[in-house]
Amino acid sequence: MPKPRRLALPLTAGLTAGLLAVTACTGSPPSPSSTPSSASSPAPSSPATSSTSTAPASPATPGSATSGSATSGATTPTATSPVEVATGLDVPWGLAFLPDGSALVTLRDEGRVLRVREGAQPVEVGRIDGVEANGEGGLLGIAVSREFATDRRVFVYHTTGEDNRVARLRLEGDRLVPERVILSGIPSGGIHNGGRIKVGPDGMLWVPTGDASERDQAPDPSSLGGKILRVTADGAPAPGNPDPSSPVWSRGHRNVQGLAWDGEQRLWATEFGQNTWDELNLIEKGRDYGWPTVEGRRQDTAGGGDARYTDPLVVWSTDQASPSGLAIGADGAAYVAALRGERLWRVPLQGSTTGEPQALLQGTYGRLRTVERGPDGRLWIITSNTFRGDERDGDDRIVILPASTGR
Repeated sequence: MPKPRRLALPLTAGLTAGLLAVTACTGSPPSPSSTPSSASSPAPSSPATSSTSTAPASPATPGSATSGSATSGATTPTATSPVEVATGLDVPWGLAFLPDGSALVTLRDEGRVLRVREGAQPVEVGRIDGVEANGEGGLLGIAVSREFATDRRVFVYHTTGEDNRVARLRLEGDRLVPERVILSGIPSGGIHNGGRIKVGPDGMLWVPTGDASERDQAPDPSSLGGKILRVTADGAPAPGNPDPSSPVWSRGHRNVQGLAWDGEQRLWATEFGQNTWDELNLIEKGRDYGWPTVEGRRQDTAGGGDARYTDPLVVWSTDQASPSGLAIGADGAAYVAALRGERLWRVPLQGSTTGEPQALLQGTYGRLRTVERGPDGRLWIITSNTFRGDERDGDDRIVILPASTGR
């Protein structure tokens, strides 16, 4: 049953001020949360590590928790302040932009898709049939065709009573019309469903999946679980895949929920660890990223020294991240939305290496599910406090960060 609607309140001045800091602070890391996360048990706190290490940011003071309903934002759009475009949302998850700059947003537990415009009320454009919200499953990712102007196609990733699957729809005005399921049989479970679908620079549909808590599925080339899949708009294995008869592009993943391409069209992905290390990976064709043999880097995992496995470029302790959404900003850096870590990580990308990660917005908005770069270069973030979080006035919300954040 959907939760009752909640009363939305405008963004407080304190939160607004906190958003404007776009460089990392220093201080002690927060204590591990008692709520569930990517880790099955709390890990010792340690800073993110890449080619250089970083000090974790100090927490901001969180707001109070009350109720709210979906509304447009009250903040005046400027280049130097955040813009709150929707509040009172119940477990928002995926976000994809249309050519006019508006966004399609999924509500995981309700199975609804909203169209969100800056300065306007969100409008429901459809409900996805057959969605079964179970634990971390439900209506998850959404993607828009690169040829949307002519084909009007939209893709959604959702959980049913039998599996996870990808469906193709058509947007007619403000109404989503179902076309067909293009990919089914993806393992589903109460946890580890993946779900962040994207249309890549090649026009193909990229589908990260989780191991659905059955870890042996991740390295198994015959299973769709624990993989990054690459398919056509009809769901067929895309031309150029490692195995022409298979949708699998890479394997050995525990639970990928973020995908983004940099300026050189390299694919990056965020991945939830178990007890110790969350990851940012550079994804390459046909590679095995080690799960369940390796968590984090091979050198940090007993028995994980096998050169067949590919190491992540950045690792975080699980209390600092639980990395979900991923975007490449206008400045060329990777931005990672952290759930349990309650912050936005900025990771400079230096070719196929990374610079020192910086923690932004720590504690300002609570759990962050999604970050996407908008057509104008600003970053849109979605919070996730109505699921496993401490609700604040107006949660859950969609906020556009200042232009300077992504440049």
